[in-house]
Amino acid sequence: AKICKVAISILDDSNTRELTSIHPEKVALRRKSLQPLSEYVMKHVRWCLTLFPTEGQAQDADMSLAEYQDFVYATMFCNRKNPIAEWNALERRQESLTRQLNRAKRIQILGKETDLTMDVRGRKFINSSGHYNMPSGEVFTAPLERSVEGTILYEDFPTIYGGREVSGVFLRFKNGKVVEASAEKNEAFLLKMLDLDRGARYLGELGIGTNFGIQRFTRNILFDEKIGGTIHLALGRAYEECLGTNKSALHWDMIKDLRKHGKVLVDGKPLVRAGRMLKVRT
Repeated sequence: AKICKVAISILDDSNTRELTSIHPEKVALRRKSLQPLSEYVMKHVRWCLTLFPTEGQAQDADMSLAEYQDFVYATMFCNRKNPIAEWNALERRQESLTRQLNRAKRIQILGKETDLTMDVRGRKFINSSGHYNMPSGEVFTAPLERSVEGTILYEDFPTIYGGREVSGVFLRFKNGKVVEASAEKNEAFLLKMLDLDRGARYLGELGIGTNFGIQRFTRNILFDEKIGGTIHLALGRAYEECLGTNKSALHWDMIKDLRKHGKVLVDGKPLVRAGRMLKVRT
């Protein structure tokens, strides 16, 4: 890895569930062993991640392969007259949003069985507009590690990690730490991952999806965390470019859909309401 300067990764999983039957302890051991390599790549390598559609991915998304191919093509604006202009426009919109959010102090997420607050002072929101992930369309930061308080329920979408699908996740935070966790499906796996290391029970990321060209849940985080009108929170490792400090071998994104009900408040003012992005002055 230390002689690598640029990495372009193309996901082409034909079997997305190959780790499903592997014991959680082995999954955790693998994740820990890869942590030094992952940290080096994030810090020192120019990288980009994208996907080539396969039958396995299409099945996860409940689509035919042809339908999934069209979906992937459209998420990257390749079906538009000028895809580059579309990405440039998205980048400008998100730059305006990050400027607003970088003046914020407190973020609150409200929804069904959800009232979660966090402090983002001194942290940096990043404009993710296609330079690292393709497709992209999100802004994200790392909340202050000990500031997260309250509850969140992920009732609409299952969350997937290491080939395991965990649904109906409920988390309670106190002083930044997950102190209560449950799930309707694969709860034992959730609890095992939360005990992976000291940082696994703390949030490493808050992300806001801004790509309204992505409307369908596909069970692939590359697309799903970008869905316009959703937020995602990652347990575990924080990104240093956000000025986050949480260290963990875990980075598990969980998506909450706010399009039917729910909202995001920035210093008490609505930013996302019923899936719509609103302008807010901070």
